[in-house]
Amino acid sequence: MSPSMEWANLFYALTGASIAYLFVNAIYRLYFHPLAKFPGPKIAALTGWYEAYHDMYRRGMFIWEIQEMHEKYGPIMRINPHELHIRDADFYDELYAPASKKRDKYKDWVMLSGTPGASFSTVSHSHHRLRRNALNPFFSKQAVQRMEPLITEKIERLSSRLIDAARTQRVVRLDAALMALTMDIICHYSYGESYNYLALDNFKEEWKEALISALENGIFLRNFPWALPLLRSIPHSILKVLQPNAASLAEWAMLVKEKVDILIQEDSAGNKSNGSIFQVMLDSDLPPEEKSAARLIDEGQSVVGAGSETTANTLTIIMFYVLEDKNLLRKLREELASISLDESPLLPKLEKLPFLTAVITEGLRLNIGVMSRSPRIAYEPIKYQDWVIPPGTPVSESIYFVHWDPTLFPEPSKFRPERWIKAQETGFRLEKYMICFSRGSRSCLGINLAYAELYLTLAKIIPRFEMDLFETTVEDVEPERDFFVPVPKLDSKGVRIKVTGVN
Repeated sequence: MSPSMEWANLFYALTGASIAYLFVNAIYRLYFHPLAKFPGPKIAALTGWYEAYHDMYRRGMFIWEIQEMHEKYGPIMRINPHELHIRDADFYDELYAPASKKRDKYKDWVMLSGTPGASFSTVSHSHHRLRRNALNPFFSKQAVQRMEPLITEKIERLSSRLIDAARTQRVVRLDAALMALTMDIICHYSYGESYNYLALDNFKEEWKEALISALENGIFLRNFPWALPLLRSIPHSILKVLQPNAASLAEWAMLVKEKVDILIQEDSAGNKSNGSIFQVMLDSDLPPEEKSAARLIDEGQSVVGAGSETTANTLTIIMFYVLEDKNLLRKLREELASISLDESPLLPKLEKLPFLTAVITEGLRLNIGVMSRSPRIAYEPIKYQDWVIPPGTPVSESIYFVHWDPTLFPEPSKFRPERWIKAQETGFRLEKYMICFSRGSRSCLGINLAYAELYLTLAKIIPRFEMDLFETTVEDVEPERDFFVPVPKLDSKGVRIKVTGVN
């Protein structure tokens, strides 16, 4: 037999084997897989490319496909070959359960963060508890209360920039300014130094764009988790050409690495640094492998990424609706005028103001926090209605479908702070359905810091400045795409304002 015939036969054999494998795999997934009995479109059960098409080609649109699928198939369904999705606000706490019930994360899913060594990306329930316990004191209520002077100082820097904008009548991109604020706060607290984004002419608005771009890249990593080591190995010079946004994040990661390397050297020599998150981890009871440079870098990046964008976006949404509704602005100013805003500490008094609290809660509801679902894997069978979900199955709910549920929140797209005050008056526990910080053992580490930033920023900015929206509409704040966080229309120029006066 000639060599060409041998190659041809090998090709035919491989082709035939591939077709046979695909056929057998398709039959298994459709009829013999443990999830075969659950409702859902056959194409989703057959291949992960269905989800990849809507998330990668259509850019973050799979969540709307899930919405349509639920309307057709009911509250529980199979959305890809391996995962179930539930739409039931009252079942959320069972799925995202407290520490007494073990819940792992889905290994492929956590790759979207690009920081595999961070607590957020930790798959195992027990491993996550180990890592989280070391960080909890750093973000406790008491620790955050001690941060109030730092937060206030950063807000004053933002105020100075707004005073300049009033003088020059320059248009301010408020979403970028608020992102600079939250970045300077979380970096100063976590790293022990600020990068002073508030001092930059454009508030480092490219950082916001870079972070959103990185989160969209996370969709690719979610579908192709094996690609992360390859992406991390790309030389920086090439990355700057291929993906400038990713390159700017890589530059920031290099700065974090330099800081961690120096800190580890000083710690080994017995020289303790300031109370950064890295020093807290090094001083903790974590085993040595949990204190590696790679681990500290991933944790540091994750904390700053999570502690900047979500809070800034909530502030942006609140400011948009407050500036759009003069009656709402008046009511908020009247309540804030009832206390002295120059007192310190101020935060405990602000937390007792009912209308301000309702405004913040409504902003958190509309912002959602995390748009993407976050699958959990239970060790035991989970019963939902007449269905029994097998152990080891990734199951998720989406915060969006709870926060924007019209049966819980009539006219869910409307900014209605009074809905929270009415719920309190009637005794209805509406706050049960506020899940933007998630629930259970994996709830948001930075919840106390987020609330402190929201209360203090709004209390310091709203009474002091007269502002008008500039060429900005509701489309600039409403969620249109799921890039892990909610993203408005792609051609949005952000939330822009003019500062017309200083009080």
